[in-house]
Amino acid sequence: MTDDAAGYPPQQQDPPGLTGPMVPQPDHGEASYVGSGRLDGRKALVTGGDSGIGRAVVLAFAREGADVAFTYQDGERDDAVATAELAGDTGRTILPLEVDLRQREQCDAAVRQAADGLGGLDVLVNNAGFQMAREQGIEEITDESLDSTFKTNLYALVWLTRAAVPWLREHRGCVVNNSSIQAYEPSTSLIDYAATKAAINNMTVNLAAELGPQGIRVNAVAPGPIWTPLQPATQPPEKLEHFGEDTPLGRAGQPAEVAPAFVFLASHETASYVSGTVLGVTGGKPVF
Repeated sequence: MTDDAAGYPPQQQDPPGLTGPMVPQPDHGEASYVGSGRLDGRKALVTGGDSGIGRAVVLAFAREGADVAFTYQDGERDDAVATAELAGDTGRTILPLEVDLRQREQCDAAVRQAADGLGGLDVLVNNAGFQMAREQGIEEITDESLDSTFKTNLYALVWLTRAAVPWLREHRGCVVNNSSIQAYEPSTSLIDYAATKAAINNMTVNLAAELGPQGIRVNAVAPGPIWTPLQPATQPPEKLEHFGEDTPLGRAGQPAEVAPAFVFLASHETASYVSGTVLGVTGGKPVF
């Protein structure tokens, strides 16, 4: 699944980035993830499921026995098709949905389409996120980019969760959010992104308290530096040569190394009494 090499060849893509041009290719668990029925019969919606951590989660959920709808955005169709084919080999129902998560109406529609297409909804994974590194700091942040980052990372989480609650309440389901090490160790070049991730931690704890009495668990996963299309699409090429070297394990992680944390938190078998928790998958960086 992994090797001990740190850093990657300099490379750059236009946002949102695609898997195909990446060197080396990310590991989503294609050859390594083996399910054990932990999500048999579950119905899940995963945002940003076309690539990176999202693709690894879709694949892991399907191999664990879940039917999965996932969202992708315009420009990511090739990755979405590849994910659907990969996860579809499990025999589970896989439903790709093209969605602009910055639009409330489309978030509401995505939940309806997922529930209708899968025959219910037990698990919501708020994975989709956007970042853009800015070497000049706050003076580079435009109103448009700020609005886009907050709507993608934070507003969509609220809209989707709000729309999903009636389904999750009925099925005693759960929400798993994607936070980040940036919530704990914010980079000045990612000031807006880091702020949304800190807010996601707060919302995770708050929603766990609110929705727990309704039988709905809410948790989050906080990844460290992970090799996904977001990196070559949003970081200066020279930064990738040392990507992940500052972790105690000395390397970046692969999407396949993050997906099991989402499986753990989504499964009643393994996490029936876990709620309000942020689980770090950071290569050793602390999440407290």
